[in-house]
Amino acid sequence: MQPLLIALQFLTSLPVRLPGMPAPEQMGRSLLYFPLVGVLLGSLLWLASLALAGAPLLLQAALLLTLWIGLSGFLHLDGLADSADAWLGGFGERERTLEIMKDPRSGPVAIVVLLLVLLLKFAALAALLEQGAGLALVLVLLLGRSSLLALFLTTPYVRRGGLGEAMAEHLPRRAACVVLALVGVVVLLAGFWLALLVALLVFAGLRRQLLQRLGGTTGDTAGALLELLEVLVLVVVAL
Repeated sequence: MQPLLIALQFLTSLPVRLPGMPAPEQMGRSLLYFPLVGVLLGSLLWLASLALAGAPLLLQAALLLTLWIGLSGFLHLDGLADSADAWLGGFGERERTLEIMKDPRSGPVAIVVLLLVLLLKFAALAALLEQGAGLALVLVLLLGRSSLLALFLTTPYVRRGGLGEAMAEHLPRRAACVVLALVGVVVLLAGFWLALLVALLVFAGLRRQLLQRLGGTTGDTAGALLELLEVLVLVVVAL
């Protein structure tokens, strides 16, 4: 139960309180529950879409997007903003890129990237609601959170002493492979093979960029990968 609580505390703004500092092994096992947290968040958004039925379409989309951001506690958007600034300002240099990510200030690149991602999410949400396909949000968030498990499974964590390092080092790798395989089967059985294909291509492309620039991932780039993969899958599902 504790690994699930860790995953909820790490990925959401839900009022989850841990009894104490978890052991590194529990931190690693919490990654196995990331896809389940995606299902939970997606289900909450789907239920909210049902509750908002009858409201003006654009207002529904705006409220769902607000809830989406609020439930995730702005965590991944913050990582996207930091990564966007660092990727451009780093000029291809590893150490400079990592240094810029530590700066809490956001430059114009970060602001533009955030606006574009939020605009795409808003438009795709409106399209899904118009089609009556709000249930697809569950699969979108499932794939998004599963991408974090896949990233920590396959990619070195480059910041020493960080929370992500403990997670990556103590991740049960065989169990992680089983969980990811189950996610793939669920998505395929639901008929979203194109969404799965897009998720795999985006993941592979972004992971390659991380390896080339940094030699691995950080917490910020993990958040950026999730946001970019999520928005692109959402757009494909909405088309």
